[in-house]
Amino acid sequence: MTGPRYSPMLARTAEAPFSSPDWIFEVKWDGIRAVAYAGETLSLLSRSGRDMSGQFPELREILELAPGCVLDGEIVLLRDGRNDIQALLGRFQESDPRQIEADSLRLPVTYVAFDILEADGAPLVHLPLEERRRILGERVKEGKYLVRSVAVRGDGERYYAEAARRGLEGVMAKRLGSPYRPGARSDAWLKVKAVRTCDCVVFGYTKGGGARAGTFGALVLGLCDGKKGVYIGRVGTGFDDAALASFLSALDPLRVDSPTLEGAEKGEITWVRPRMVVEVAYQAVTRDGRLRMPRFLRVRTDKAPQDCTPDQLGTGRNLLPYQAKRDFSMTPEPKGKGPAGPAGNSFVVHEHRARHLHWDLRMERDGVLKSWAVPKGVPEAAGEKHLAVATEDHPLEYLTFEGTIPEGEYGAGTEAIWDTGTYDTVAWDEGKIEVVFHGRRLSGRYALVRFRPGGRKGPYAKKDAEGKDWLLLKAGDG
Repeated sequence: MTGPRYSPMLARTAEAPFSSPDWIFEVKWDGIRAVAYAGETLSLLSRSGRDMSGQFPELREILELAPGCVLDGEIVLLRDGRNDIQALLGRFQESDPRQIEADSLRLPVTYVAFDILEADGAPLVHLPLEERRRILGERVKEGKYLVRSVAVRGDGERYYAEAARRGLEGVMAKRLGSPYRPGARSDAWLKVKAVRTCDCVVFGYTKGGGARAGTFGALVLGLCDGKKGVYIGRVGTGFDDAALASFLSALDPLRVDSPTLEGAEKGEITWVRPRMVVEVAYQAVTRDGRLRMPRFLRVRTDKAPQDCTPDQLGTGRNLLPYQAKRDFSMTPEPKGKGPAGPAGNSFVVHEHRARHLHWDLRMERDGVLKSWAVPKGVPEAAGEKHLAVATEDHPLEYLTFEGTIPEGEYGAGTEAIWDTGTYDTVAWDEGKIEVVFHGRRLSGRYALVRFRPGGRKGPYAKKDAEGKDWLLLKAGDG
């Protein structure tokens, strides 16, 4: 095919599984990403632009099953229904033509097509996701080595739980209505991993001691933020004896005399040129941007260092429900991608002129703004009580946000700051919150009391069944 070449669209990382009728969910396969061009011949281009069609001759059936199409998908190698990434990477690195042909029979791969970018020379990337998936179903026939990805709509949490139960890597969440953005890391695609992992660049290694006196102690890891390396910690666990020895031989030609990464902890470090990529599992990201409890998983020969960006680490906060409802290419609202920072006690009240005028109360807690919609406004007289409906957590950047959310977007209307200040916590538990506000307009003691779930009738019964209804009241200050 002589048309344009497409760089794969990239996903951001979700912190937790979520459900939304505006999203579809697919299995996240642990394989090698490839854009397939089925013209007179087959090309399978990796993210780095390498043509892998010669490595996987069994995938030539794509020419017959998807003629004239450009597909985005994942090459996977399955054994007993499970991904075998090590066997796949072995095939990826094989150079002997006879062995490649033998492996195609002994260890065949499968191409899982999840998007279609072009058909008969006509680009489709501008079409909404659901339309591209319809065309994918019409134009691509399944075969022995080619399958179409199966997606479910809405129930991402249940789908994720089943994927994790089956030992799969996780799920991909994709926003309906979104176009395909070649080469872009988009909020419209999110990966939700059963195990948190990060593709890291090796910048050096520390001196080994004890049983590792002849090898190394830990690898010095970083990510690529443009042309700048960002230190994220060290990993010294997860290696077997064979891996320890092979690492030294692979890193030895890359050794340099001066540091290649700023910010690393002091110690005896042998620095290397940032060429090797490793995948590391971790428990969490600390506030200073370090991987907590990292563990080496494998070398990624299919990944380039420049692809190992900080976007992989996500926000570290529970903002997925907030982010899932918004298209940040349309709304001026903050996405909230900065670190949580030190604990604070700020609050803000927005006057929200949406379809129905209401006020939004937001209080800083656990690195986010806990939020309630208050239809009649925050009461200002002692003993006055108003309904407050809990909404999704908002990012801290919303403390200073004012602007107009366009029509068609969630919460369309104008947000203006009605009051802002700080608060002191008297009590904060599942059923009752008591605070003292110190604002320009609000001052004194307030309480939020949760309604008993299922105890309300009428238009708010559904939300009440979800435990979202609270009573906001101005308490006496005596």
